Amino acid sequence: MSENKEKFYITTAIAYTSRKPHIGNAYDIVLADMIARYKKMCGYDVYFMTGSDEHGQKIEEYANNAGISPKEYVDNVSAEIKAVWDSLNTKYDKFIRTTDDYHEKTIQKIFKKLYEQGDIYKGKYNGKYCVPCESFFTSSQLVDGKCPDCGRECIDAQEEAYFLKLSKYQEKLEKFYEDNPDFIQPVARRNEMINNFIKPGLSDLCVSRSTFKWGIPVDFDPDHVVYVWIDALSNYITGVGFDCENNNDLFNKLWPADLHVIGKDIVRFHTIYWPIILMALDLPLPKKVLGHPWVLVGEDKMSKSKGNVIYADYLAKKFSADAVRYYLLSEIPFIQDGTITYESFITKFNSDLANTLGNLVNRSIAMTNKYFDGTVSYPENFVDEDLDLINCAKNAVVKYHESMEAYHNADACEAVMSLAKRCNKYIDETAPWTLAKDEANKDRLNAVLFNLLECIRMIAVMFIPVMPEACEKIFDQLNNDSKELEFGILKEYSVKSPTPLFARIDMEPMLKEIAEETKPAVEEKAENTLSVSEISIDDFAKVELTAAKITHCEPIPKAKKLLKLTLNDGSDTPRIVASGIAKWYSPEDLIGKTVIVVSNLKPATLCGVESNGMILAADCNEEVKVVFLEDVPAGSKIR
Repeated sequence: MSENKEKFYITTAIAYTSRKPHIGNAYDIVLADMIARYKKMCGYDVYFMTGSDEHGQKIEEYANNAGISPKEYVDNVSAEIKAVWDSLNTKYDKFIRTTDDYHEKTIQKIFKKLYEQGDIYKGKYNGKYCVPCESFFTSSQLVDGKCPDCGRECIDAQEEAYFLKLSKYQEKLEKFYEDNPDFIQPVARRNEMINNFIKPGLSDLCVSRSTFKWGIPVDFDPDHVVYVWIDALSNYITGVGFDCENNNDLFNKLWPADLHVIGKDIVRFHTIYWPIILMALDLPLPKKVLGHPWVLVGEDKMSKSKGNVIYADYLAKKFSADAVRYYLLSEIPFIQDGTITYESFITKFNSDLANTLGNLVNRSIAMTNKYFDGTVSYPENFVDEDLDLINCAKNAVVKYHESMEAYHNADACEAVMSLAKRCNKYIDETAPWTLAKDEANKDRLNAVLFNLLECIRMIAVMFIPVMPEACEKIFDQLNNDSKELEFGILKEYSVKSPTPLFARIDMEPMLKEIAEETKPAVEEKAENTLSVSEISIDDFAKVELTAAKITHCEPIPKAKKLLKLTLNDGSDTPRIVASGIAKWYSPEDLIGKTVIVVSNLKPATLCGVESNGMILAADCNEEVKVVFLEDVPAGSKIR
């Protein structure tokens, strides 16, 4: 980084490597990339970091289901995340992975330091846990008995854990909020944190887990892994060289971060947990946290189960990265959630990019070539129509800078597109094709076309952070790449031949094409499901299902997912089954219940216990529910 420029360190939330990111996840990186490009335009020495969050129970379970190791699983998904980010033409300086060796080693040092200085202590967690969010809650924090973040059912959880003393730093955090009222943007998010979490009083935070292994081990207590809060949040400092003892020059130059760009659903973690971790480490706090809204499909959150997921890389391949970037940055408000559908995307593409901007650039350059062989010069005088256009351009620049500095990206886009619309109106007002009929109007026609080209150049400059590739094409056609946002800075244009920027899309054929392109994946999935699940009656007859009563149940040492069940299946000998349901059931929940057991399954040894069978259970929204029978005698055959 240059020594003579003011630094600007910007980060995104690191993407969770559970699955490929969709268009809503991609808003983070596109928004941060726009801000980074804008700050570079303004002369800042920018460092832009993103990455992937790769530990946790969910990933361990996904990997097990896929039959591969967690590391293989996250390697694959992390590569997908990078591919999606790259498809959107984002230019980050670093992509950190929480499985990077240096990150894991530093996290262990951070955890140990906080423990040794008394900010972390060992205790026991007893409360509610949301599996999808991997979050613990007290009963009072639940909303209608469900997770306050995602609205799903929470399960009872009890385990030994280490805790971070949030309560110790509550007053200090409140004072920081008072002294830094702009720390959280939008302000509404700040009010949510104060009213919903800080005023009721901060509970100490669980920062280790002992019921799964896919995480960074606590080096002085290997039965525990560091939980997501310290692991993932600390990437913002480990990625630039923090090391507890010997921080490198990059960290010393960059920290504190100037801006964390995150989704509104993780504001609490970044504005309560993260500041307190930094306070405990005696480090400065970030200057600002921007909690942007969600991107919804129509009125719904994107969900694979709903079949409404739209992928950013698909849109970028279909319509261009610039078109995707423009839609997200111009359509998503500062506070309220925004929406996207294929129809709304195509409508905005046609109205703004093809009709307004593309048409303006194409016909202005075409007329310059047609009437002046491509060269026009600074006018000798301006009439009222010209002055009104120039004034509009100057106002657009002011509004653009004000909006970009406040991270109101949609307002910034509107200011620039309004100038493009004013230019099209100016063409209609001045009617260059009519002026061209009379040689006496040559100077006036020159002035009109110069004014248009100069405004187009300014539009392109302002749109660089939003649509970098399209703007480069505009500069190329203008045969000039001056980035000054001042009207009249140039004295002459010698343009090249016009080439279309955005071709208009015919809505109905395109929607049919999209439906056809997304349909095969659905059909293929259905076909694959049939090929796996369809069996003959003879195949089914080979499976023996028996009603069995649980007479005894106990945990299996060193196997936190397994319970050892002793079953009465109507035979003379008790049947032993090891079942991976410890997360959802305790022994006292099961003793005396009647279940269905696959009684002719080949025996398997699990954690030293020979398991003779498998009990039936259902997957229900990230939970497992055992199938219980009532009024069915042990030994009854299930057919």
